[in-house]
Amino acid sequence: MASIVATYPNAKDSNSPLDIQPVAGRIGAVINGVNLADDLDDATIAAIDAAVVRHKVVFFRNQTGLTDAAHEAFAARFGDPVAHPTVPVAEGSRYLLELDSKEGYAASSWHTDVTFVDAYPKGSILRALTIPEAGGDTLWANGETAYDGLPEPLRQLVNTLWAVHSNDYDYAALLANVPGGKDSDEGRQRTAYHRSVFAATVYETEHPVVRVHPVSGERSLLLGHFVKRFVGLNEADSQRLFQILQDHITRPENTVRWRWQAGDVAFWDNRSTQHRAIADFGLQRRTLRRATVNGDVPVSIDGRHSRTVRKETAAASA
Repeated sequence: MASIVATYPNAKDSNSPLDIQPVAGRIGAVINGVNLADDLDDATIAAIDAAVVRHKVVFFRNQTGLTDAAHEAFAARFGDPVAHPTVPVAEGSRYLLELDSKEGYAASSWHTDVTFVDAYPKGSILRALTIPEAGGDTLWANGETAYDGLPEPLRQLVNTLWAVHSNDYDYAALLANVPGGKDSDEGRQRTAYHRSVFAATVYETEHPVVRVHPVSGERSLLLGHFVKRFVGLNEADSQRLFQILQDHITRPENTVRWRWQAGDVAFWDNRSTQHRAIADFGLQRRTLRRATVNGDVPVSIDGRHSRTVRKETAAASA
């Protein structure tokens, strides 16, 4: 089996009891024959958990019977569900974050969820409610195969590199698809709203650029749009280096693209992936809800742990 995995990183585990069909060569698989609204036994939950670690993101079709309560209960089988640290939960739920794109607006940028805190979520479970007739796909990228594919000089550099992640960043840069553009009244209003909610509390956390997975022991690149700068580098050098490394992660060979249908569920390993929505659906409605499961504090190759270096209310930081 080791030789198969070496040449085909996303190969399914022949010992898994699940009906798993890989989607792309390095990341992503569909799990068939499982109804997430059922009271699943511990063996099935363990098999799903293992599949998420192995394939990085797994997809379930036709989960239309999954209610908000059942969604939260399913997430709780994999650890402690947690609400977003700054954004209010969806109405009527305890933990779910609603991603509701109205009037053609959707933030679309590569990221790993909530890396501006130290123990960011280990996994995210996203459920599709309303999907555009065309457009609105989501991409995921494999940080482990990205690390493995680095040229040796870059690998030696990132092995000891740390980055500051923060939720205090240029929100306007993500609003290119707002009608009229980021400098329009609509763009300015959305930027102000996003900053007042998403950055109500400002966090800065230092993470290793290479984290060791707590289950598999594999190394992966930890970057995404919450990176503000690299420790020890100025802003200009940080930006240039960030783009080089980020481009390695998001190479097409390291990605999978999912065309949503209402009732789909995606469950990804937030410790080894990045993802982004594609904002190509114009004025069509796109609504999804996400549960996240609490994670552990990342560990670097040399055994050091991530640490939060700043946490303060926006009013205090103004």
